[in-house]
Amino acid sequence: MANQRKALVVYGGMELHTPKRGAETVGDILSGENFTVTVTDDYDALGASDVGTYDLVVPVITDGELAKDKMTNLVEAIQAGTGLAGYHMGLATSFRASVPFRYAASCYWVSHPGNIITYRVDVTRPDHPIMAGIESFEHTSEQYYLNYDPAVEVLATTTFSGEFHPWRRNVEMPVVFTTTHDKGRVFYSSLGHTADELEIPQIRTILTRGLVWAARG
Repeated sequence: MANQRKALVVYGGMELHTPKRGAETVGDILSGENFTVTVTDDYDALGASDVGTYDLVVPVITDGELAKDKMTNLVEAIQAGTGLAGYHMGLATSFRASVPFRYAASCYWVSHPGNIITYRVDVTRPDHPIMAGIESFEHTSEQYYLNYDPAVEVLATTTFSGEFHPWRRNVEMPVVFTTTHDKGRVFYSSLGHTADELEIPQIRTILTRGLVWAARG
């Protein structure tokens, strides 16, 4: 269909994060939102000469590397309007060594004190279309501590109790945010340690809306 947008979902890295199942879930979500979706484990697809023809790219990748020329293609595509979206390890840990990608991704994972714990997700922008109708909720997973760009628009947060790292007691941290990288929209949610978590209604709704929001057009 002529009005369908195009999305590229690329997965890989740590199997603990169930990247293939996560990418397939993202693909199913986007197909349901009238996108034509390509799902692949070929990192080079993110830096191919045609990457700018995609309206959205979603790395479901822990760490990984992309050659400098291919990373340039990817970042230039985002700056020209291709949307960038990710959840949990995607964006926050993807392509750790690439400074240009870190700038676009707008966040960097540094810790999850206590590993799998129960923590609260507080919706701070209930007026934003991504968060509309979603109330604050308890979640059991990794509570991500991020280094993040102060330019982001924070839609939900979590607060660290200090139980595991007392020197970070009462630190409020983004869980969901949006921003832009030149003309490209960027969406990130730290929720979704494994693909199973993406089936939790609030998490799936946030991810679905965020993916659509980030896409060009």
